[in-house]
Amino acid sequence: MLKAIIFDCDGVIVDSEPHHLKAFQMILKTEGIILTEEEYYEKYLALDDKGLFETVLAAHKRPVDNQILKKLILQKMPVYKKLSGEELFIYPGVVDFVNKASGHYRLAIASGAFRGEIKFALDKGGIRSAFPIIVSAQDVRNGKPHPESYLTALNKLNALTPEKSPIKPSECVVIEDSLHGIESAVSAGMHCLAVTSSYPRHMLEGKADRVVDSLIEIEPKDLEVLCH
Repeated sequence: MLKAIIFDCDGVIVDSEPHHLKAFQMILKTEGIILTEEEYYEKYLALDDKGLFETVLAAHKRPVDNQILKKLILQKMPVYKKLSGEELFIYPGVVDFVNKASGHYRLAIASGAFRGEIKFALDKGGIRSAFPIIVSAQDVRNGKPHPESYLTALNKLNALTPEKSPIKPSECVVIEDSLHGIESAVSAGMHCLAVTSSYPRHMLEGKADRVVDSLIEIEPKDLEVLCH
């Protein structure tokens, strides 16, 4: 039985990946590192800021420690905020889907973005009140593809109603756009609906339980079959 739907944010609710990519590129360029669009989508999409900077620096055999990572993250944050403030696109069908799901299923966000970035995106769509639980990069030690973010979201949802039987991972459907995100959901023991906003269909099929091009083409109740 489907009891909870947990959403990723970037690439599912908002088309923010181009802004993240541009911000990463600008900051890494000051370090003498070129990050191409192909590399980003192939290797780094869905990593949180810490994970991406850590992985890229290591790949270029640069020194990595918490002080360096903190500096780069703090440099990126205002750049991304400026870019997303100028233009942030809510994917078609998202607001309608969330409004239909709200009240019937428990909803949460589990994203590698920072809390302020997630809230800004939800406010942009007027759907922030639908999500009592938001798990951000600040709330976990291990970013995707580790399952911690999705398991943390489920634990927080269950904590809201301790008097009820806890929702099991198998009673959750995650909505994701990335390969790392799908791996995170599957590792958490949850079902996964993938949208083709970041990767072509053929790369997602066989990894997610179902693939759609847009949330326009699916109703929340259609996800119930994934939990049978």
